[in-house]
Formats: sequence, C-alpha cells, structure tokens
Amino acid sequence: MKALRRAVRWSFAALVPGELALVLCLAGGVRPPPAARTAVELAALALMAAATVLLCLDYLRHHRTGLDRRGAFLSAVADSVPAPVRKLTAHEISLSTSFVRWVARRGPHGVGDGDVPVPYAPGQTSFMYGFLFVSIVETVALAFLIPWPLVHAVTLVLDVWGCYFVIALHASCVVRPHVIGADGSLRLRYGALLDIHIPADRVASVRLDRKFPTSRLAAVDENGVADLAVGGQTTITVELTEPVRYIRALGKPAEAHAFRFYAEDATSAVTALRAATGPPALTDQGGNTPGSDPAGGVPSR
Repeated sequence: MKALRRAVRWSFAALVPGELALVLCLAGGVRPPPAARTAVELAALALMAAATVLLCLDYLRHHRTGLDRRGAFLSAVADSVPAPVRKLTAHEISLSTSFVRWVARRGPHGVGDGDVPVPYAPGQTSFMYGFLFVSIVETVALAFLIPWPLVHAVTLVLDVWGCYFVIALHASCVVRPHVIGADGSLRLRYGALLDIHIPADRVASVRLDRKFPTSRLAAVDENGVADLAVGGQTTITVELTEPVRYIRALGKPAEAHAFRFYAEDATSAVTALRAATGPPALTDQGGNTPGSDPAGGVPSR
C-alpha cells in the first residue's frame, strides 16, 4: 500500500508539468499531436482512478478503527496528500471564501457574541492597493510588449492570478481580524495565512508598544518574541505566562513566549483585552499607567 501511494504521488508530480505544457500550447494556438493529448489524458484518468481507490481504502481502514465519517475522510486525505499540498489547498480555499465574504459584506469571520474584533487591515490598505495598481499596469504593459502568443499566455495567467491574490489576501485580512474572546482569550490572525489561539490564562501582560520589526511574519527571534507586523509596524505587545505553539504560514511549527502585533486602534484593543482578562490597568511602552507616577508604576498583571 505504501509503495502504491508513493508511486501515485510521484506520478502526479510528473504529470503536472505535462498538463501545464498542454494547456499552455492550447492557449498559445499550438496544436500538439493527437497522440500526445491522448496519452496525457489517459495518464491523468489512470492516476485519478488509482488515487480514488487509495482514498476509499484508507477511508474504510480509518472508519473501522472507530472514527466518524468526517474524521475518517480527513485521515484518509492526510495519508494520501502531502502536508504542503494540503496546506496550500487550505490557503487557497480560505482566500476564496474570504474574498466572497468581503464582496458580500457578511461581516468578520470567527467573531461570536461577546467577542471584540480588532481590525488591522487598514494599516496596509494603501500599500496593498498600490501593489495591485502596479500589478495591473505590468499586466497591460506586457500585453503590448510581448509578441509571442505562448509567452504572452503564460505571463497573462500569472499576472491575473497575482492580481487576484493581492485582492483576496487583503480581503481575508479585512474579514479575519484579531479577536478578543469574551472569555479573555486572544486570537491573532493574518488573513488566511495565520491563526494563533492564546488562552486567557496564558496572558501575563499587555501594553502599548510601537515597534518596527524587520523579521518575517510570525518568525520567532532569539528572545522568543514573534512579530505580526502590518505596514512594517506593531503597536501592542502581549507577554505570556508560558509559551504558545502555533503553525506559521507555510506549515512550519513555532513556539513563542510573547507576541507583538498591529491593531488599528491599539488603545481600545488593550483596554478590551485587559477588561476581559482581569482588573490590571492599561500600561504604556514603559509599563506605566497613563497619569500615574512612573517611579511607583502599576504592575501590568
């Protein structure tokens, strides 16, 4: 079974370039030989049949162990589909659903009764729309500059997908804000790429703290701090009583002792988080309560 599964995976990996070449030839007006088209189509059908059989066998095997239908199906998919492919597919689905939610104006995702949404997307709006404008200009310019139909078809597909990705990513950031739960928990997100859950009992302190980090999204530095910057800055620092494990954008696990993130209205977000987690007062960058004596200070938590 393992050998068959490995063979199907490698066959799919080898077939994708052939399918892509066939599509690009058709888009560029080049007619491939009928035998080549037939061979590619038969190979794709055979691989789909083999993958379906493997999926059904894995589903039955997991179902016999006591899993429900959904759990058995997810386990079967995990057996057959590599983790990076599953992660990328989940990202694409989340981007698409977020885009539809944004267009339909259905409100923020994952915000229940008593929860407080913390928007961060406005901090990158000008940058995202500027990047989208440059992408559109590039697409139009290449349409006039490239005379070869095949190359033009390839660049057009990539440019159109790039424009859609920019819009969908920004839409996912709009409809998936950070969330302060009614129970004091904190959910940090960046669109469809990142989702970190921090229980209420893990929050040790929270303060206003403007930083301009240069690290990658949710990367952990040598001090155990992860940055979720928007527009090149963070405005809130949350320190934890014990580290929280999470999955980064491309599926790599990480663990952080503190998080710095951006909120459009940082003061209101800190106030709401403090109100949800306990009575300690709001602190500024130095850990002092506004209006209090800096020498005495007020403990953050």
